[in-house]
Amino acid sequence: MFKIIPNGINRLDIELSGKLNTEEMKVALDELTRKSKDIINGKMLYEITDFHFPSLGAIAVEFSRLPSLFGLIKKFNRTAVITDKIWIKKVSEFEGALLPSLEIKAFNRDQKAEAEAWLSS
Repeated sequence: MFKIIPNGINRLDIELSGKLNTEEMKVALDELTRKSKDIINGKMLYEITDFHFPSLGAIAVEFSRLPSLFGLIKKFNRTAVITDKIWIKKVSEFEGALLPSLEIKAFNRDQKAEAEAWLSS
């Protein structure tokens, strides 16, 4: 499941769980692009539960859209990732180090209030 919920003018909340297949990835990326269209200096709250690696077809879809995804990333300057998976936290924060325009901070599932506060600061 990949759910994208607008939360105010410049914020999206994303919920990811389970495993995405090719069609779900296409729909998710289309929806993310559409809902990010008018965002400037955006913030994102990304909750990841019960994560499974996407199918090979879903990964291919994501790679095929990398140029547009890099443009989309520039619309956001802060992302909070909420997960209990230590490796997802580390990968998320590493991605933030690679993307100087996007600050990414990872939080435990029981730290949603802290994540919200960090996004708002």
